[in-house]
Amino acid sequence: MLTGKLALVTGGGSGIGRAVCQVMAREGARIVAADINEASAKETAAMLGGAEHVGVPMDVTSEESVAAVVSGVREKFGSPASCVVNCAGITKDCFLRDMSVETFMQVIDVNLKGTFLITRLTANAMIDAKVGGSIVNIASIVGKGGNIGQCNYTASKAGVEGFTRTAAKELGRKGIRCNAILPGFIDTPMVSYVPDKVMEKLLPLIVLGRPGRPEEVAELAAFLASERASYMTGASVEVTGGYGM
Repeated sequence: MLTGKLALVTGGGSGIGRAVCQVMAREGARIVAADINEASAKETAAMLGGAEHVGVPMDVTSEESVAAVVSGVREKFGSPASCVVNCAGITKDCFLRDMSVETFMQVIDVNLKGTFLITRLTANAMIDAKVGGSIVNIASIVGKGGNIGQCNYTASKAGVEGFTRTAAKELGRKGIRCNAILPGFIDTPMVSYVPDKVMEKLLPLIVLGRPGRPEEVAELAAFLASERASYMTGASVEVTGGYGM
């Protein structure tokens, strides 16, 4: 499905990002796993096997860091990544009344500003090289319906979804598709911090009765990155197990 493609995956050191790397590699793509934790990124690349996969450090909030990786990818592989999946994200939960500006902005910077920087710089590289491509942004179902204690996270993910639609409209004429995935509660390190008493209340709201697995999101990301989704752009696809239906 992705044979011959070069994929850049942010947040590739763990969780959904690592699963995306694994699924896309299985489908024949060469993988650049980028993560602020260099050791985790390199561990992901090693798990994939083969010298064509690499792990690199990247701070998605830094334009200089993102630009260095984008140019480094083109220098190493001779072309820019034509498949980009933005998985990097953080949470810093707190009730609205008590949340500091710093805590709010830290989440916005990683989840929304990071998605903007990666999309802008990788899209420009694709346009410069005169190649089309696909950009997949990981948003969240809570960006659609809100979530108590996560005003920063929900705002960032709602922003990612709106940003993706605009990017799709602007970049479609250049042959670049942009789509968003809205995961529900997925069994990742991030969700592991949700208290048990909260998860006990959430599970009855999930039609399938369980949290999702990272690979269940990754399979969709690989599909959207591939030519099998060649007529999809500006879409927001939910992977929630029927949460909130």
